[in-house]
Amino acid sequence: QVQLVESGGGLVQAGGSLRLSCAASGSTFRRYAMGWFRQAPGKEREFVAAISWIATITYYADSVKGRFTISRDNAKNTLYLQMNSLKPEDTAVYYCAAQSTGSILTIPAPYNYWGQGTQVTVSS
Repeated sequence: QVQLVESGGGLVQAGGSLRLSCAASGSTFRRYAMGWFRQAPGKEREFVAAISWIATITYYADSVKGRFTISRDNAKNTLYLQMNSLKPEDTAVYYCAAQSTGSILTIPAPYNYWGQGTQVTVSS
């Protein structure tokens, strides 16, 4: 098993930046492909970005492409999401997730492990 803990959320003005972190423990982090998802009130959880286990492949939702960057440091067992040019519609709880299929996945169901989430609020 792997335990995931997100941090770095907060309140930021539109156009600002935040960097989310996801610290992993309990298992071999590098064995897992990782993803970031978000969920706004009244909406379904949606895919944001994903990264392969050795960080050679990344994939982004169209809504964040060019503004967000996913990365990982396997030596530190940490996943990151750098968010720039934030918009009010980016407001949501952001979750990191891990899965062991070896593929880049954009739907929540195959992800085995989830963090508790961190709130990101972007004011206009």
